[in-house]
Amino acid sequence: MRWQRVSAAVVVAASLAGGIATNLIANEVGTNLGPLAWAVAGALATVAGTVLIVLEVRKRRELEWQQASEPTPPVSPQPAGVPTDLPYISGFAGRTDDVTWARKALETEHAVALVGRRGVGTSACAVQAANTVRDRFPDGQVYLDLRANGRPLRPRQVLAAVARKVGAARPRSPRAADLAVTGAQIRHRLGERRVLLVLDNVADPAQVRHLLPPAAHCRLLLAGTPMLSTVDGVSARRLDEPDPADAAELLVAARASAASRGRGLDPAADPATPDLVELCGRQPRAVRALGHQIGRHGWPTTELLAELRHAVVAPPHQRIPYAESVPLLTGRDVAYAALSGPARRLFRLMSLAPEPLDRDAIAALRTRPTEALRELAEAGFVTAADGGRYAIRPLLAAYARLHLRQDEPTRSRIHAQARLVRHLARRAERADPDWLQQHHDLLRALVTEVAGMAGPAPLPRRVRRWWFRLAVALCTWYAAEDRLDEWEAVCQAVLGTRIAGQRSTLTGWAHNELGVIRRHRGDPHGAAVQLTLAVTERGRRGQAQARTNLALALLDQGEVDAAIEHLERARRHRSPADRAGLALTDLGLGAAYLARGEPAKARHRLVQAANTFEALGDRRGYAAALTNLVLAQWRLGEHLDAAHAWTAALSVYAGLDDPAGRAAALLNAGAALVNTDPPRGEQARKLLTEALRLRGQRRPDAGLGRTLLHLGDAEMALDRPDRAREHWEDAAAVAAEVGDPEAAAAAAERLAD
Repeated sequence: MRWQRVSAAVVVAASLAGGIATNLIANEVGTNLGPLAWAVAGALATVAGTVLIVLEVRKRRELEWQQASEPTPPVSPQPAGVPTDLPYISGFAGRTDDVTWARKALETEHAVALVGRRGVGTSACAVQAANTVRDRFPDGQVYLDLRANGRPLRPRQVLAAVARKVGAARPRSPRAADLAVTGAQIRHRLGERRVLLVLDNVADPAQVRHLLPPAAHCRLLLAGTPMLSTVDGVSARRLDEPDPADAAELLVAARASAASRGRGLDPAADPATPDLVELCGRQPRAVRALGHQIGRHGWPTTELLAELRHAVVAPPHQRIPYAESVPLLTGRDVAYAALSGPARRLFRLMSLAPEPLDRDAIAALRTRPTEALRELAEAGFVTAADGGRYAIRPLLAAYARLHLRQDEPTRSRIHAQARLVRHLARRAERADPDWLQQHHDLLRALVTEVAGMAGPAPLPRRVRRWWFRLAVALCTWYAAEDRLDEWEAVCQAVLGTRIAGQRSTLTGWAHNELGVIRRHRGDPHGAAVQLTLAVTERGRRGQAQARTNLALALLDQGEVDAAIEHLERARRHRSPADRAGLALTDLGLGAAYLARGEPAKARHRLVQAANTFEALGDRRGYAAALTNLVLAQWRLGEHLDAAHAWTAALSVYAGLDDPAGRAAALLNAGAALVNTDPPRGEQARKLLTEALRLRGQRRPDAGLGRTLLHLGDAEMALDRPDRAREHWEDAAAVAAEVGDPEAAAAAAERLAD
C-alpha cells in the first residue's frame, strides 16, 4: 500500500541520515566516539529493519484477509482465452424472467444474446440460463470468456480458442478470408452434434461474427455489448440493473451465505436493505460484496447505511473520516474500471452537478470532453436531456459521488467545483432569460443544496466568491420575473450557511433582499424589520441600498420624515460612480417629498432621476421617474408638462413587460385628469379602467384601492353616482384589506357625502 511504502522510505532515509550525522559528530569531537557512532547506526538500522518486517507482515495479512473475505464470484474464474466446460454458477438470485426468456429462446433460435452495459449481470444470467438447459446438449457445453486479462480477445484469438476445442485448424492469419475459412471448419467439425457454445464478455460483434450462423443442431449463447442486438440472426434481450426486489434478494442471499455460523437475524426483515442496494446502484457485484461483508463481519446495517449516505451527501470540499465500505463498493464497479482515464474522471466530476449540464458547463469541468462524453454515453453512464444537456443516470448518481470521494483528491474536487460555479455565475450574470429558465433547476440546486450547504468545513474561498455571485444573479432574475417564493428560498439558503454568520456582507445582502420581498408582498412592517437588520450588517457603501429600501418601506407605513432622513443619508453614502444607485435614491426622495406635500423638491429630484436613468439606458427606471413626475408637475400647476410626462411614461411602458409600472402611470395620469377644473371625466375613466384591468391580474395592494377611488371620482364627474358609489365601496374594502388608512378615509368621506 502507498502509506506503507512511504513509511518504509522515511524510516530508511532517517536511518541513513542519523548514521551520517553521528559519523560527522564523531569526526568533529574526536576519534573516541567512533565505536559509539557505529553502535547508534547499528541500532537505527535494526529499528528500520524491524519496521520494514512489521509492515510487510501487515501487508501480507491484509491481503490474505481480503482474499478470505471476498465472496465467491458468480461465474467461476476460467483460464483466460482457453475454452472450458460450462461452469456452475454460485450465489445467483433473481432474474427469473430473463433466465426463462433465454431458456425458451434457445429452443427455437440458433443464436441468442443477453446484452447490457458492463456490470449489470449479463454473464451470470447467461451462465445460469445455460445451466438450466445442459441436458438438451448432451454433446457438450463450451464456455469461453472473451476478455483475457481485462482486454478483449481479437477475432482471430476467439476463433483459435474455439477451433482448438472442437479440433479444427486455427486461422492462418487475421485476414477476413482466413477467419471465414476457420468459421466454416468449426461448423463442419460440429456437424450434427448438439453443442451449446457460451461466449461471455463480448465487447464487439466482430469477435463472434465468423461463428454465425452456428451449426444446424448447435446453439450460440452470447453475453456482452448492446451492439449484439444489431447483428443479423441474433435474438437479443437487453438487461438493465436488477429491479429493487431482485437486488434486495441478491444482497440477502449473499449475506445469508456468508453468515455460515448464523447470528439469529433474518436479513430479509432488515429495513435498511432497500436503501443499501440503491446506494450500490443495484450493481450485482457491489451488492454481493456488500452482502458478503455484512454477513461475514456482522456490520450493523443502520450504521453502514448512515456511513454511505454521509459519503454521498457530504459537500465535495469536506473531508470525511475513512469509510471502509466506500472502497469496497467502488472497487467492484467493473464497468467504471473498464472506462478510459479521461472518461472516469469526467464521470466523477459530473457528480458535482445535481442537474443536467450542457457542453459548455461540462467543458468547464474538463477540457475537451467530447470523446470522454461519447464514451460515457455509449457505456450507459450518462443520458441525454433536453437542450443538448447530459446528466448522470439517476441510478448511478450516488455511485458517482462515491467514486468522486474515493478517487478524486480534495483539492482537485474544490478546483473543479470552483470552475463549474464560476462558469455558471458568469453566464447567469448575462441575464439571458431563456438560458436562465433552462438551467434554473441546476442553478438553484447549486446555491441552495450543494455549494451553500452548511457543514463542519467552511466553503472554500475560491468557491465562495463565485457561489455568492451566482446567488446574486439568480435573485436578480427572480426579482425581474416576480418569482417571490423562489427568491426568498435562495435568500434563506444564504442565511443558513455557516459563512453567513462569519461575513456580514452576505448576511446584510440576504436581509436586504428579504426586505424587498416583504415589501413586494405588501408587508411594510416586516420589510422594515429585515431592512433594519441589513443596514446594521452592511458597510457604509452597502448601507446605501439597504437604507433606500428601508426608506421606501417606511414611506409605505406613512413615516415620511424618517424615510427622507434615510434617503438623504443613502445619497451621501453612494459612490459618485454609482449613477444607477444615485438615480434610484433620487426617485425615492421624489416620492417622499410628494408624500410630504413639497412638490417643488419632488420635481427637482424626479427630473434628476429621469435624466440619469435615460442616460444609462434604464427604461424601466426612466418610466418610473416620469410616472411620479406627473403628480409633482400637476400639483405645481404645470399641466402641459405633466401631460407630456405621462404620455412619455406610457410610451415607454408600451415596450416593457411591466404591468405594475404601467398601471401606476395610468393611475397618476387618471388622478391628475379627474382633479382638473373642470375634470376630464371620460379621458380619466378610460385610463383608470385600463389601470384597474392591469391591477386585477395581481394581488390586491394600495394601488388597487386608489385606482378604484379615482375611478369612482371619474364616474361621478360623468354624472353616474350609482357606479361611482360601487367603486368607492370597493376602494374602502381594498384599503381596509391592505392597510391603507389614507385611502380608506378618503373613500369613507366620499360615501358619506
